[in-house]
Amino acid sequence: MLSLFALFTTQTLTALADSVHEFTVEDITGEDVDLSQYKGKVLLIVNTASKCGFTRQYADLVKLSEAYADKDVVILGFPANNFKNQEPGSNEEIAAFCSSKYGVAFPMFSKVSVKGEDQHELFAYLTTAENPDFKGNIRWNFEKFVVGPDGKVARRFRSMTNPNGGKVRDAIDALLVEKE
Repeated sequence: MLSLFALFTTQTLTALADSVHEFTVEDITGEDVDLSQYKGKVLLIVNTASKCGFTRQYADLVKLSEAYADKDVVILGFPANNFKNQEPGSNEEIAAFCSSKYGVAFPMFSKVSVKGEDQHELFAYLTTAENPDFKGNIRWNFEKFVVGPDGKVARRFRSMTNPNGGKVRDAIDALLVEKE
């Protein structure tokens, strides 16, 4: 007899999730990270790539991370190789690149798939979660999800939006004000 768990697909389980805090992901060194540790914090979740025209946004993400270092804001980077093989490296190579080229100190996670049949369950949740902007597939590298202290998607931005620009900062600041 099949267990009840076996009857659910990843997509079904993801649909049952109420927030990002219900997911466990693997960091870039292979350690499990329970995202519930970020309860009460504002998150900026970004799918990244090392060989993309938007790769320079790592510098903006570092600046944003530094600007909010004394606030409850955390950037989470998820390398993905879904778009024209722009993240071909291993986790070790990605970590070395991010550190040496951009000085990335915010949490980076193991390479995942952000779309398609092998889409990681966190990104299945993020791309289907209600928010005031839009739902649906990630179109390219460096899409951004601003997640509130409750673990729900508050805003979503496409690749062209500067992560250290006014729109993203305004979304983060609004969540920090609500939190007070």
